[in-house]
Amino acid sequence: MPRVKYRDSDIALMARMMRAEAEGEGRLGMLFVGNVIVNRAKADCLDFKDVRTINDVIYQVQGGNYSFEAVQKGNLFYNRARSIEKKLAKQNLNYWRQHPAKYALWYFNPYAPCPPTWYGQPIAGQYKNHCYYEPVGGTCDSVY
Repeated sequence: MPRVKYRDSDIALMARMMRAEAEGEGRLGMLFVGNVIVNRAKADCLDFKDVRTINDVIYQVQGGNYSFEAVQKGNLFYNRARSIEKKLAKQNLNYWRQHPAKYALWYFNPYAPCPPTWYGQPIAGQYKNHCYYEPVGGTCDSVY
C-alpha cells in the first residue's frame, strides 16, 4: 500500500521536483527530497494541514512564495521527468524512507554549517549540502 495516494502524473511531477532540487546530490539526495514531499502530503499539522496531494505539496504557496523555489526559478523543474527520477519518486511514494529525511518536513541548503534549528524545528541531519528538519516532538504525529 502506498504511503499516499497518487496518479501517474504525480510520479512525473514529483520526479521533476526531486531532480530540480537535488540532482547534484545523486540518487540518495533526490530520495531524501522525495521523503520530504511525501511527508508533507501525509502531515496533518503545522503548515501542511491543507495539502493532501503531491500536486498540493509541489505548488503550495507560503508567505507569498512557492514552498519549493524550483517552481519559480528552476529550469530543471520544467524539463520532462526522466525514467530514473520517476523510479525514485515511485519508491518514495510506495515505501522508501530513510534518515535524515525519514520524518523531515523541511530542508534547505544554508551554504554554511547547518543550524541546530530552523524556524524552531530541530535538525534531523544533513546529506551533502542539504540540512533536514523534523517537527518538534508531539506536534505532528501524522508524519511518524
